[in-house]
Amino acid sequence: MSVDLRAKNITGLEAEQALDKAGITVNKNTIPYDPQKPMITSGVRLGTPAITTRGMKEKQISIIAGLFDDAIAHAKDDKALKGIKEQVKLLCAGFPMYPGFEN
Repeated sequence: MSVDLRAKNITGLEAEQALDKAGITVNKNTIPYDPQKPMITSGVRLGTPAITTRGMKEKQISIIAGLFDDAIAHAKDDKALKGIKEQVKLLCAGFPMYPGFEN
């Protein structure tokens, strides 16, 4: 799934870096008619199989969306991103990839 970040006033590259600090893996990605250069971009791509493989459903996806939005809103606040990362870890701990997998 691609997300256009222009309304959030953040580039895809900045979002990718902030979300990584928050424990959420995305890729910067161009969007249709992207005004940014390809190495910067105006969007990100989320890989939904990483969510569904863990057995997460709508409730967890709603939580992830909130964490995603919080990380974007606090992209330059490393302390906030660290707190978000702890929430991501707690969520993922309840949905391991497979028995014995360490998050």
